[in-house]
Amino acid sequence: MSQTVAITGASAGIGRATARLFAARGARVGLIARGKAGLDGAARDVQQAGGTPLAVPADVSDFAEVDAAARQIEDALGPIDVWVNVAFTSVFAPFAEITPEEFRRVTEVSYLGFVHGTMAALARMRPRDRGVIVQVGSALGERSIPLQSAYCGAKHAINGFTSSLRCELLHDKSGVHVTVVQMPAVNTPQFSWVRSRLPRHPQPVPPIYQPEVAARAVVYAADHPRRRQYLAGGSTAATVLANRVVPALLDRYLAKTGYSSQQTSGTEHPGRPNNLWHPVDQPQGSDHGAHGAFDEKSHPRSAQLGLAHHPVAATAAGATAAAAVAVGAARAIRAQKGRKS
Repeated sequence: MSQTVAITGASAGIGRATARLFAARGARVGLIARGKAGLDGAARDVQQAGGTPLAVPADVSDFAEVDAAARQIEDALGPIDVWVNVAFTSVFAPFAEITPEEFRRVTEVSYLGFVHGTMAALARMRPRDRGVIVQVGSALGERSIPLQSAYCGAKHAINGFTSSLRCELLHDKSGVHVTVVQMPAVNTPQFSWVRSRLPRHPQPVPPIYQPEVAARAVVYAADHPRRRQYLAGGSTAATVLANRVVPALLDRYLAKTGYSSQQTSGTEHPGRPNNLWHPVDQPQGSDHGAHGAFDEKSHPRSAQLGLAHHPVAATAAGATAAAAVAVGAARAIRAQKGRKS
C-alpha cells in the first residue's frame, strides 16, 4: 500500500530530492513551498518518478497556511503517513551585521516552520495513533559555526523542541513517532539564493554531499523512526562526536578557518536576489531544481549511511573520524601560530 507523504521545502534541495525518492516507491506526495516554478518542477519530478503529486503553495512561518496545506493534502491524497520538515532560510553574515528583522525571519521559517509543520501533522496523526514525523536537521544543530548564527540557533532549537515532544509521545504511549536526521554539507541551491553579506560567494563547508544522499537518509529514517536521530555522512558523525569531546578546540579551529571555508574564490554580486522574504523563482519563473552549483565537488554517496543503520558500527566509525578531526584542528592551530611567530 502506498504512502501519503507531506514535505515542506519541497521545491528544491533536500526536499525536492526526498520527494522524488518517495515517488519512486509509488507514494502520493504533498509538496509544500512558496515558489510556484519550483513547486511545478517538483510535481513533474514526482509524476515522472511514478508518484502522485499535489503542489500546495504555503509559507511555513504562517501556521494557518501550513494547517490549510495539510488539510488540502489529506482531502486530495488521503491521510498523511509521513511528514518531513525541511523548509528553511538563512543569512550568511557576522552576527553584528544581521538585523533584528532578518534574525526573526530566519527563526520564524527555519525553527517555527518546523514547529508549525509538526503541529499540523500531529493534529491529524494523533487521533489515528499512527504516523511519522522526520525533522531534517544539521550537524550545525550540534556544532555551531561562524557566519550562520541565525541558522545554527534555529537548528539547535529544533533539537530541543523535538526531544521534548518525543518524551511526551513516549509518555502517552503514542503510535506516532518523531526522529531527526542530522545532515552534512549538501549541494543545494541555497548557497546561490540565501541573503549574504560575505565578500565572496558562500559555499558549503567541505566535504559536500549531493541532495540524493540526504534524501536516502530521510526515507530510511521514515521507515525506521524508533531511533531518536540519524547522522548522515561521515563528516556529520565526526563533527558531532568531536564537539562532545573537544568543543573548545573546535571553537578555536573554526575561529581560524570558518570564514574562509564557507566562501569560494568568486566575488559575490551585491544586490543579487535572495529568498529571505520572497521566493527567488518569482517573477522570473525559473526552477532551480534539487542541486546547487557544486556538482563537481559533491559526493554522490556516503559509506557512512550504511553504517548509520547499525548504531555500534556507526559509533566506532564516528569516533575514529572525530579523532581525525580533533588532530587536524590542533595541527591547523599550531601551524597558524607558527606562521605568526
